[in-house]
Amino acid sequence: MVTKTGHEEANVGTNSGRATQAGPGGDGRRRTPSRATERVWHALDEASFAVVGYATPTGEPRSSGVVYKTLGHRMYVAVAPDGWKAKHIAADGRVAVTATVRRGGLLSLVMPIPPATISFHGSAVVYPPGSPEVRPLLKELGSLLPTERQTTAAVIEIVPEGAFVTYGVGVPLMKMRDPAVARARVPLA
Repeated sequence: MVTKTGHEEANVGTNSGRATQAGPGGDGRRRTPSRATERVWHALDEASFAVVGYATPTGEPRSSGVVYKTLGHRMYVAVAPDGWKAKHIAADGRVAVTATVRRGGLLSLVMPIPPATISFHGSAVVYPPGSPEVRPLLKELGSLLPTERQTTAAVIEIVPEGAFVTYGVGVPLMKMRDPAVARARVPLA
C-alpha cells in the first residue's frame, strides 16, 4: 500500500490546479479563484478560533488553540510575551493554521454538526509589547487586545502562503458528507 503525504501528491482538492467550490446547489461547478478566495477570507473574518501548529526550537511539534482577528489578509493573535507560543514561533517563524467555521445555525444546538475548516501554512512574526509595527493596529484589534493588555501582550502576525485547503466552506450541510464536493484548494489571491 502506498501512502501519499503531500496535498499535491495526493491530489487533495487540487482539481487540476484550479480552485473549485460547490455552488449554491452543491453541484461542484467551477468558480473563479477570486470568488472562492473572497468566500474563504469572509469565513475567516467571521470566525475567531483556530489551532496554530509550530515547532519548538528542538524541532518538537506543538499546537495551540488561539483566538484571532483578521486585518488586511493577515491573522493576528495576542499572546503572553514570555509564553511558549511567543518564544517558539519567534524562533522559527513558520506555522500551520486550521480555523474552524461554525455551521448549522440553530440546528447545531440540537444536532452535532461538525464545523467547516480552513487550513493553510504561513510565516509568522512575533511583535513584542508596545512594538511600533503593531501600535497603528491597536484600535482595530480592540476585541482581541483589550486596553489593559495593549502594553503587555505580544502580537503574532501570520501571513498565509501557498493556498487555502478548505472543507465544507460554501457547501450545503448535506453535501459535507461527500469529500469530493466538500473539499477545495483555494488560491490566496
